[in-house]
Amino acid sequence: MAAPRSLALWNYCSRRWSRAMRGCQLLGLRGSWPEAPLSARLLSQEKRATETHFGFQTVSEEEKGGKVHQVFESVAKKYDVMNDMMSLGIHRLWKDLLLWKMHPLPGTQLLDVAGGTGDIAFRFLNYVQSQHQRKQKRQLRAQQSLSWEEIAKEYQNEEDSLGGSHVMVCDINKEMLKVGKQKALAQGYRAGLAWVLGDAEELPFDDDKFDIYTIAFGIRNVTHIDQALQEAHRVLKPGGRFLCLEFSQVNNPLISRLYDLYSFQVIPVLGEVIAGDWKSYQYLVESIRRFPSEEEFKEMIEDAGFHKVTYESLTSASWSLLAFEINRKEQALEGTS
Repeated sequence: MAAPRSLALWNYCSRRWSRAMRGCQLLGLRGSWPEAPLSARLLSQEKRATETHFGFQTVSEEEKGGKVHQVFESVAKKYDVMNDMMSLGIHRLWKDLLLWKMHPLPGTQLLDVAGGTGDIAFRFLNYVQSQHQRKQKRQLRAQQSLSWEEIAKEYQNEEDSLGGSHVMVCDINKEMLKVGKQKALAQGYRAGLAWVLGDAEELPFDDDKFDIYTIAFGIRNVTHIDQALQEAHRVLKPGGRFLCLEFSQVNNPLISRLYDLYSFQVIPVLGEVIAGDWKSYQYLVESIRRFPSEEEFKEMIEDAGFHKVTYESLTSASWSLLAFEINRKEQALEGTS
């Protein structure tokens, strides 16, 4: 009778052991069990740490940079046309509102990152020129003794037409900058404008150089968003502002379904028909879905050192919500080192 009892005890212990192991798996404890060498586990963790997303794909961080570069190199020539088609022209209103919220004064130094085609830069130049001209008119009315020659000279001084304002367009893609420069020449933008090839994660500028930093529909394509935000904080003067236009998540279930249908079934088709590039626009749609929520992005901006961080939805009942960030770099306290 000893053998059957021993067999029953063995079966009982086996069942208990199996249940214990399943419990460990459910609690996530299996990874701590010494079934694999420590070096192998550390290597696996390091591999996961260097992975990121490219749309819905999982790629290495190094690979993402190259893939994003290929996307914008491919779409550069049709970029503006596709923006109009995808948003039905609404993106122009969003950018106009960005300038209205920015309200730059003559003398403002602006850095526009990922702004290769110049949409924000040209609006900025138009805005500050208009502001400066209004200021000149007020001054001229106050100086009635000026001759017509002196008045004409005031208006003909192109270098002073912006009141000392300047915009630096920084983009990592040469093709996007090329398109922007061609547009600038065609539309007559010369004074107060410069173009530079640069990476948002490692800006080629000194500290405390700009009054305002803008990035429109570009930050979701950056591999390390936190690093780009830290760079934005570094190059802004104390009291400077960070403004970002970006797509956010749609919370209304009905609008969300319509938005998904349009995004995944229409936009890539438009990309293929107009730009001859389905995959690039498939990525752009997917990248919007992978971008953090407004609150998560707000926290990232605060972690970079910005204060008074707010955001605003510009189109709450359209295909997408647009997050709008207005952030200030705190001024250094007098007497502090």
